[in-house]
Amino acid sequence: MHGYQDLDEVFDAFANAHRRDIIVALSLQPHSISQLASKQHLSLPAIHKHIRVLEGAELVIRKKVGRTNFLSLRRARLRELQEWLGRFNPYWGSDEETLENYVQQMDKQEPDKEEQE
Repeated sequence: MHGYQDLDEVFDAFANAHRRDIIVALSLQPHSISQLASKQHLSLPAIHKHIRVLEGAELVIRKKVGRTNFLSLRRARLRELQEWLGRFNPYWGSDEETLENYVQQMDKQEPDKEEQE
């Protein structure tokens, strides 16, 4: 990931169920745009709108063969996202552990109010 703007574009692309479904389909094999439109039950103009977002986030690659446009997943981009998210793995425990650790840390930082009075 080159910067936060790139990251915003990737998360924006994942924010839509149709685009997530397109990514899932492309993770299995390349598809033509018309195949994706049919699978998603979307019109060609609607699928093109979603594809433009995915291309803007650099998540897909388009290749034209004759008159047909094929899309494939840009796996390197997903690995970049995975690496970015992986930076936080050392800090992830269960939700309860995370909250309990925070509360304990706050208790240590704030003097007891009863002692101040």
